Amino acid sequence: MLLLLFSSIFITPTLMGWGKITENIWGFLFQGISGRILSGILGISLTWTLISFFIPLNITVEVPSLVLGLFFFFKDKLYQEFYQLSKNNVAFLSLSLLIILFTGSFYPYILDHFGYYIPTLKWLTEYGLIKGISNIDLTLGQMSLWHIFQAGFSNFSDPFLRINSILLIIYSIYIMERKSWIQLCFVPVLFLFSQSPSPDLPVIIFSLIILNEIIAGNQNTLLLFAFSVFVFAIKPTMIWIPVLVFLNSVFIFKNTIRPLFLGITILLLFFIKNIWVFGYPVFPIAIGDVGASWKPNPEVLKISSQFAIMKTYDMQFTYEEIQKFSAADYIKNWFSLKGIKSKINIIFILSLIIFSVFAWVKKKKMITLIWISLLIKSILILAFSAQYRFFLDVFFVIFFVLLYEYFDQKKSVVVFSALSIFFISILSFPEYIQQYIPSFRVGNFMTGFEEKQFYQPSTYRYQKFDTFKVGHFKFNVSHHYPYSFDTPIPAVSSSYILDYMKAGIFPQPSDQNDFRQGFIWKKMTPEEKKEAQKVIYSIKNDDQ
Repeated sequence: MLLLLFSSIFITPTLMGWGKITENIWGFLFQGISGRILSGILGISLTWTLISFFIPLNITVEVPSLVLGLFFFFKDKLYQEFYQLSKNNVAFLSLSLLIILFTGSFYPYILDHFGYYIPTLKWLTEYGLIKGISNIDLTLGQMSLWHIFQAGFSNFSDPFLRINSILLIIYSIYIMERKSWIQLCFVPVLFLFSQSPSPDLPVIIFSLIILNEIIAGNQNTLLLFAFSVFVFAIKPTMIWIPVLVFLNSVFIFKNTIRPLFLGITILLLFFIKNIWVFGYPVFPIAIGDVGASWKPNPEVLKISSQFAIMKTYDMQFTYEEIQKFSAADYIKNWFSLKGIKSKINIIFILSLIIFSVFAWVKKKKMITLIWISLLIKSILILAFSAQYRFFLDVFFVIFFVLLYEYFDQKKSVVVFSALSIFFISILSFPEYIQQYIPSFRVGNFMTGFEEKQFYQPSTYRYQKFDTFKVGHFKFNVSHHYPYSFDTPIPAVSSSYILDYMKAGIFPQPSDQNDFRQGFIWKKMTPEEKKEAQKVIYSIKNDDQ
């Protein structure tokens, strides 16, 4: 907790300073401490994204960024804005800060933290954005803007990768500044995402902030649309938020296309970044082929697509079984999965139905636009991969709109307090959720409270790996463990090696002496196939 507090003391003023720089260029997103910080997040994320095409996001990038942000923080006396907070707000913010620091100090337990988040950060801090990096590990082709943002702070000011906890503190400031008390009810739920740099937390928070600003009548379409596109660039399943801001701009404010230029520029940067690391404009969809020679192998993409379909059904059916489903089977089996996933799916559809009725009864233009935006997102998710994690944000939005006028400060504080106790109990004593909701698999990876959390956030170390070589590519594979979270890069997951063998290909560096030149895939020669078979034989022996 103590070291996490120090991180927040470094990063928050830095973001305020960067917010001042951003406001000097584009103007105010909205007034207040939180508005300036959010502008800073946007500005520094875009700056680091551009930088990462050319150099790694290491300490030589982080330190000047910290110095520049802190310079503007003190030069423009931005610290004086904290004096404007009321005593009640300071008291509640202090309590929120302690709770967030405590929940953020637990061990990470989301599996993507080990299989995707940390490997992505390692590549960004050691090399930057690498052309065709998805040929090593397809998930690396995501390279989310949120991970670029986290990577820039991970060398010195946030080595424990708890940027999400700091964002929760910023979110609490926003709630109190804007008096959007209903959003207090969401904060305890988001504790579950605070131990990892999960993109789910920022996109939920940012989308709710943008939604609240729209409902409150914020007419700054330039920055609202830009920020909504930034949210989409963090996680494309959030497509509903830029759609909503666009519809609001056209049908409510009657704007021309001019205020959308900044957002369109960010969208183009997002496409270019994806083409550079993945080969196509939007990960993981192989649409919009620009002829990049480093795009992933079609067979690997096919295997990934089949896996996504199986994930839709919680891996309870094989791909061949799903292919034999009738139209009725697709729906029936999705609603009748074993465990908690089916309940979430049912609640999701019921929520959409309830919200549809609500929008029809209210007949308000704004609510109708929100409904249209969520419907577009839901249709796309159901069509591509209807995994519950892709529509979690819909629950927050529907709850927000339905009960926006009901929750005042007193009711919100009561709910916040009750839910905080509940989720802190889950994190501290996970054996209860493991016992009573065994189908909630991530609960099995929670470890509970340890005293050392009072000093520093808990992290895992494994550091066991084997080194192999296929062709000109020398790489590491985690020993007797499926994820490469602390394996030195270049690291390849054992599951992808099996996929490469199935496809008859293997990743190779464009220049074996300089990984900055990128990676491509090549069909294996007979000699390389023998080398790959030795790797697989070694991995299988480790697993026995």
